[in-house]
Amino acid sequence: MSQSATALAPPRRIAALALPALVVLAAEPLYVLVDTAVVGHLGRVPLAALAVGGTVMTLTAWLGTVLAYGITGRAARRFGAGDRAAAVAEGVQASWLAFTVGVLVALGMQVGGGALARTLAGGGGEVADAAGLWLRVAALGAPGLLLAAAGNGWLRGVQDTRRPLLFVLAPNLLSALLCPLLVYPAGLGLVGSAVANAVAQTVSGVLFAAALVRERVSLRPRPRLIRQQLALSRDLLVRGLAFQASFLSATAVAARFGAAAVGAHQIALQLWFLTALLLDALAIAAQALVGAALGAGDGAGARALARRFALLGGACGIGFAVLIAAGAGLVPSWFSSDPQVREQAMLAWPWFVAMQPLAGVVFALDGVLIGAGDVRYLRNLTIVAALGGFLPAIWLAYGLDLGLGGIWA
Repeated sequence: MSQSATALAPPRRIAALALPALVVLAAEPLYVLVDTAVVGHLGRVPLAALAVGGTVMTLTAWLGTVLAYGITGRAARRFGAGDRAAAVAEGVQASWLAFTVGVLVALGMQVGGGALARTLAGGGGEVADAAGLWLRVAALGAPGLLLAAAGNGWLRGVQDTRRPLLFVLAPNLLSALLCPLLVYPAGLGLVGSAVANAVAQTVSGVLFAAALVRERVSLRPRPRLIRQQLALSRDLLVRGLAFQASFLSATAVAARFGAAAVGAHQIALQLWFLTALLLDALAIAAQALVGAALGAGDGAGARALARRFALLGGACGIGFAVLIAAGAGLVPSWFSSDPQVREQAMLAWPWFVAMQPLAGVVFALDGVLIGAGDVRYLRNLTIVAALGGFLPAIWLAYGLDLGLGGIWA
């Protein structure tokens, strides 16, 4: 490893980037788990409705993550080259883009949220009606959700992990307090969950926007720079859409196996998102450090960083697999008192465990390639896996009536 890369990334520096990122990444899925536990005790139908509506908002959050990753790499390379102002300017333009998309999502869900919920739930009925209502309310937080994603992106690029920690944790703690209060004492039921979601996301977005204002840089939209960001993020967006098509299809198939199956799928899927984002903390550190090394012209150091992050990712994945296997008999009962839901969740559990070691390596290398701005390979690999493997397999599971185990296998 070159001397400059060594200076950029001693173990303490990797930990200083990865650990706060881990907390930030875990905050949202941990809140969703709280939300799932609160709503799960309302009954099978509200839990299934949360699974359907929550999948759509997860799509929005995932697209925000894609935007954040693209901005992290761009900002990191400018920061590594010694131009902080240019790195912050990337954040300004990304925030305009994020806010615009968020407003479109919020408006779109007011018009078409009910129809989308019916499509995902496999037709009309109690689950579809409840999911549509939840989605229309929760979508009001989409502008804040995407602003927060853009803010995370540029702040990671300039290696500032303290402010994102505050800007994400505080709103999520507020929402974790609001959710049970609105659902039960206030008597709002499932709608209370949606209100708590929208409040947290809006507060977080406002905090990240205020951080840009404090930088005292021009806040004027620059269409040319936004177009450059879109061009660079194109492969990540296509890749993200391939992932989301897979997740949406999995939820749609699970819904066709009944309320217990889709409720169990919600539990397993949210736990999978949690572990994936925890593993992704290393990827974020890799994005920032590899991007900075390349911005400083240190290619040899960037390659050495890639090897280090791959080893760390594999070790973390093995650790998560052990913990998940140990919790197999206990964890599903935290989220539902329905014995059929718990029984269905156990069908997905072995596959959930088996994914973790490989996922650790994959996520770490993901960050390396994104930090380097080389995402075409990632795009192509994801498209082949989704279209050639995952999507045909889950619809085959539906056709052969293999149940939730078939979806996760």
